[in-house]
Amino acid sequence: VIPPTAICQNLTIQLDASGQASITAAQVDNGSFDNCAIDTIFLDNYNFSCSNVGSNTVTLTVVDVNGNQSTCTSTITVQDVIPPTAICQNLTIQLDASVQASITAGQVNNGSFDNCAIDTIFLDNYNFSCSNVGSNTVTLTVVDVNGNQSTCTSTITVQDVIPPTAIC
Repeated sequence: VIPPTAICQNLTIQLDASGQASITAAQVDNGSFDNCAIDTIFLDNYNFSCSNVGSNTVTLTVVDVNGNQSTCTSTITVQDVIPPTAICQNLTIQLDASVQASITAGQVNNGSFDNCAIDTIFLDNYNFSCSNVGSNTVTLTVVDVNGNQSTCTSTITVQDVIPPTAIC
């Protein structure tokens, strides 16, 4: 009639490229024992995803060969350590009548993605003028919802296609 002694340990796990991670009861078990023998150990949650980043409590249940059981809890810390994949595309833009041109991060982004979700996409330069006619390199930075980031570069070709005004 004596229940087993359930002993848990905390774990830190990382999400994979698909934003998933799994654990086993054996990883959480930290030496549970019984006066006779243990029959089964199981968890109330084995699978984690992007929505579980941070601390999560799981319960380990230990059942002995006579049907007695006990539980303990463990903290599973889920981490997203995979940076997003930044994908850039080159652009050609023309200066306007006021000799200015601007671009957006969305124009340079060419399908950047992350295993969880993208939070922010930004450029190191958005505005161009006559001094930028020709090829210019800009850096696109992609930051995911967990603070991981990556960059890519794009060539922005600035053209001046407005003819001069001849005044006689």
